[in-house]
Amino acid sequence: MSEAVITIRGLGFAYDEMPVLTNVDLDIWPQDSACIVGPNGGGKTTLVKLMLGLLEPNHGSILIGGKTPAEARRRIGYVPQYARYDACFPISAQEVVCMARLGSSFSGRYTKQDKQAALEALAAVSLADLAQRPFSALSGGQRQRVLIARALASGGDILILDEPTASLDRESEQELLALLAKLNQEKIILMVTHETGFSSTFFKRIICVNNQVYVHPTSALTGELIREMYGGDLRMIRHDHRCCPEGHQHD
Repeated sequence: MSEAVITIRGLGFAYDEMPVLTNVDLDIWPQDSACIVGPNGGGKTTLVKLMLGLLEPNHGSILIGGKTPAEARRRIGYVPQYARYDACFPISAQEVVCMARLGSSFSGRYTKQDKQAALEALAAVSLADLAQRPFSALSGGQRQRVLIARALASGGDILILDEPTASLDRESEQELLALLAKLNQEKIILMVTHETGFSSTFFKRIICVNNQVYVHPTSALTGELIREMYGGDLRMIRHDHRCCPEGHQHD
């Protein structure tokens, strides 16, 4: 049996003594795919920041391959929700992707290896032919794929995306999800989203975050579960249901 890549135990975090996450236990497995859902303020972004090592837990632990998030940072590629950029700034798609190669040894210019890694990452998202196109000249869907390529160029085996479909049209959404399904053959895919309908596309599990964390198989996504996650008055899904490598179990 393979071991969990990300192991979270007894995790707690608060902002100014206001609890955001409480007693979180979570395992992420090799080639796992999960959408992270829940209401605004429920702790989704905080959970991601903790996995990225941008925040330190008040209680409990997060280990990525047996290391702290800070030590394992190069294993994670991150795609933010919004790409803030100056449309007048002359930067190409390839140069955006090359940013992932910045590190402590950066000497002021990209190496041939950096540029080649950027081209390979663009090829992985089917944009190699637009490598020299100005980033601002790309469509919304193409820009999102460039940001995914930037995350891939870091060389990690974990990809975390924060609301990647927020500004995309339906066709671009479908192209993005098809790309994620392809990448999931080799990488762990974790996606924060409010669009719970995406969970049935290829995700194996739903990670429900609302102060505490519960994990459900994708098949458990129903209108009742959605109402529960977002403040409905029905409680129809059993939270003693556990996902494990051997299959789904409940007490």
